[in-house]
Amino acid sequence: MTSRAKLLTVLVLVIVAAGALYLNALMHRLRSERAQPTEASARTKLAEASLHAQNAPQESVTLFFPSNDQGVLLQETRQLSLAASDTDRIRQIFLALLEGSAQGHGAPIPAGAELRSAFLAADGTAYLDLAAGALPLFEPGIGTETLAVYSIVDSMCYNIPSVKRVKFLIQGQEVETLDGHVDLTEAFVPDTSLKPSTP
Repeated sequence: MTSRAKLLTVLVLVIVAAGALYLNALMHRLRSERAQPTEASARTKLAEASLHAQNAPQESVTLFFPSNDQGVLLQETRQLSLAASDTDRIRQIFLALLEGSAQGHGAPIPAGAELRSAFLAADGTAYLDLAAGALPLFEPGIGTETLAVYSIVDSMCYNIPSVKRVKFLIQGQEVETLDGHVDLTEAFVPDTSLKPSTP
C-alpha cells in the first residue's frame, strides 16, 4: 500500500469516526427533546393538582377548542374543583386547555407551553404571561392563530365572570404578533362571531 493510499485510508477513518460521534450526539439530543413534552405534561398535572381547592365540590366548566377545518370553536364540558381566587381559576382554565380535548378537538396550546404567571386587573383584564420557550405558541396561519387565541379568551371569560378580556404577554413583555398574524398589542374580548356549536 502506497503512502498516499495509507493517508487516504486514515483520512476516511477520521471522517467516519467524526460522523459517528456527531450522529450519536444528534440522537441523544433528539431523545431528550422527545422527553420534554412528557416532563411538561407531568409538571402540568402536578400544577393542576396543587390548584384544586381542597374538599371543594366539582363544577361544570365549559371549554372551547378550535376546529380548524370548520373554522369555529367547539364546546366541551368538564368537571373541575375550582379554586376560590380568580387568579387560580385562570390558571386552572389554562391548564385544562393545555391538557387538551377529551373529545378529539384541536389543541389551542402546545404541550410544552408554560404559563409563567397570571394576573387579574381591577378593570377585568386577565394578563397571561407565557414562557418564550414554547414559541411558536399557536400553529402558524391567521385562521389557526385566531381560533387558538379565542379558544383561550372565550374559555376564560365564559367561566370566570370577573374576566372581561385577556391580554397575552411573552416573558413579561408585550409582543406585536406571533408569526406576523394575530395582533397581540391589545387585549381580546370574547368573539361571538365564532359561534361555538355543541359537538
